[in-house]
Amino acid sequence: VQLQASGGGLVQAGGSLRLSCAASGRTFSSLAMGWFRQAPGKEREFVAAISWSGANTRYADSVKGRFTISRDNAKNTVYVQMNSLKPEDTAVYYCAAVVRYSDYDPPGRGYNYWGQGTQVTVSS
Repeated sequence: VQLQASGGGLVQAGGSLRLSCAASGRTFSSLAMGWFRQAPGKEREFVAAISWSGANTRYADSVKGRFTISRDNAKNTVYVQMNSLKPEDTAVYYCAAVVRYSDYDPPGRGYNYWGQGTQVTVSS
């Protein structure tokens, strides 16, 4: 599975960005998809996940109510809409995939396919 993330950039606090991740190489609807981030000097952390159909999602507490993960299986693409951005959201954001036929409880860990990352910088 190849993953290509895009949409990062520089935004002021309180602003919004939408990240996209295009997948190829495997039937997209067999994949649970996730977003992770890594800030300088910190470990990579889970942000959000979505089941193969899009019916179920999971979020880190730090982004609940501000970020929304979605997917378009016809376009082999997963998105994360990020609103009310804070300086502490600054990080490199990675999309990830794992084969998961269950449509329940998308995982927060255990992903084995990763994209290259896209930088998000939130200025105060």
